Amino acid sequence: MELSNQQISQFKENGFLLIKNFVNENLCNDILQKAKMHLEQKILPLEYENDYLQTKDKKITIRRLRQVYNREDIFKEWMTSNKIRPILKQLLDDNVVLSLAHHNSIMTKMPKQSSITPWHQDRRYWNYETDNLISIWLALDDEYLDNGLLQFIPKSHKIDFKKEQFDKNSNFLDEHILNQELLKTKVSFNLYKGDIVLFHSRTLHQANKNNTSKPKISFVYTVKAKSNKAIKGTRSDFKEIILA
Repeated sequence: MELSNQQISQFKENGFLLIKNFVNENLCNDILQKAKMHLEQKILPLEYENDYLQTKDKKITIRRLRQVYNREDIFKEWMTSNKIRPILKQLLDDNVVLSLAHHNSIMTKMPKQSSITPWHQDRRYWNYETDNLISIWLALDDEYLDNGLLQFIPKSHKIDFKKEQFDKNSNFLDEHILNQELLKTKVSFNLYKGDIVLFHSRTLHQANKNNTSKPKISFVYTVKAKSNKAIKGTRSDFKEIILA
């Protein structure tokens, strides 16, 4: 599959792109089944809510299954899918490399116990020569505002923000006067099983807590251009998989 010129323009203009019904239901169900097993058995490595919030509370609520590439063949199958490689190559205008350093995860929003994910740019996780990275978010089931749907700020990937617009954890400050008008432009769109969203590492995004009675479980991984090298000695200087 390849993107149309209109889709490429949409991604470049807004910093994100929704593609409906990209992954078939059977693959989503197989991934979800394995993900639930790893969550129930608490198979390491994991990230907990209190790790993310930087508190010393007891580790109870799992936020992320980390390093999923090597956990299950079905996870690897999706991350190396031949169907998506041409799309990523179009957007990066280069050969595509899968980074295993960070966004190589199954993400959760557990009922009532999940936290709000503040507005942020994923560039804070990466140490490459440029910020030109793309994350691929797969909805394994339906996602909507009440269970923690992603929201985006269109065109935010093009803005050079000031340091004071973020807190010490690189979260975008809702109350900062320079941010308030921009946050009014936020957009969201319900995701259904099999939908994917591609978004740039500089695109501001956020997710509310899960107020429903059912866990929300999603899959995210990140790719970069082959020419975009990791900064030596950082956590991005880690194992990579060349996809195309």
